[in-house]
Amino acid sequence: MENGDKHRAPRNRTLTLAPLEQQQLASALLRPPLTGELASLVDRIVCADSLSLFSTFPRQFVDLLILDPPYNLNKRFGAEAFREMSLAEYEEWFEGWFVRLLPLLKPTASLYVCGDWKSSAAIQRVLDRHVVLRNRITWEREKGRGAKTNWKNASEDIWFATVSNDYVFNVEAVKLKRKVIAPYRVDGQPKDWEDSPDGQFRLTHPSNLWTDLTIPFWSMPENTDHPTQKPEKLIAKLLLASSREGDFVFDPFLGSGTTAAVARKLNRRFLGIEVDESYACLAAKRVELAKYDSSVQGYSGGVFWERNSLNFQGKEAKAPLNLQPALLEDSPTYRCNEGTSSRRKVKARV
Repeated sequence: MENGDKHRAPRNRTLTLAPLEQQQLASALLRPPLTGELASLVDRIVCADSLSLFSTFPRQFVDLLILDPPYNLNKRFGAEAFREMSLAEYEEWFEGWFVRLLPLLKPTASLYVCGDWKSSAAIQRVLDRHVVLRNRITWEREKGRGAKTNWKNASEDIWFATVSNDYVFNVEAVKLKRKVIAPYRVDGQPKDWEDSPDGQFRLTHPSNLWTDLTIPFWSMPENTDHPTQKPEKLIAKLLLASSREGDFVFDPFLGSGTTAAVARKLNRRFLGIEVDESYACLAAKRVELAKYDSSVQGYSGGVFWERNSLNFQGKEAKAPLNLQPALLEDSPTYRCNEGTSSRRKVKARV
């Protein structure tokens, strides 16, 4: 921080909706009854209770399923709320609707299911009965002040599974770039690392322990007021690892739209369902903005970077100049990222 800025209030970048934006975005949402035709579902956001819609969708259209259902906690999501139940009841609830998703998945489909320590055991048991479990990713959720009478809950799980043994996994697309702590050389040359003007780095294969994620907060352009928003970087890892460009990604608990926005940025088709209209409109806005800014914070130059490495990532990793574009005002504009080839103002339309 420069000396002249030390008393300046921080700029809140939380993505919001103007009344006119919400009104027009709400009118563009898909709502029941649905036709069930695949063409009508491509790159759409449905405002509805997803659990009531699964039987209306075509069979075997999903290449990648992203599931981030309510955890087994007392939690409010806008106008909706989830009440904690016993682990056995949660398992029964989860399995009751999960089995209705299975006919929608292609034989080559993959799926990721998010959970916390309270719900993770139930999720594992259900998945083990119906699909092929591949791994459990544990990621560091470094946010919150912690508890006084318990260990701070700073991790969550993502269960990785497939429908069959024929599935996509693009390991080269999800490598992590790290600073080299102890550079080792053979005959004077770097051994498994790169010496560059910006420093010494190593590309590492992705593991199932992720410590490079940052929960969206007030200074990040992707931040919304959704209470359980996942980082775009997290979803980008899942999409790049387990789908190809043009594949169909389905998220029936879309929330504020991270899966849909990242799918648009990475050239995947998507369908998202969100029951709360305000969050569905936020998701629609994020998808529209993704047309003009396809960057994902922490993903640059075709690799993922460890945390606190923005200064090494190049100009393409800088934050957007216009942090809060309004899509539906008179002559709205959205300015491209610093360092991109185009610095012109681009009119944004829904």
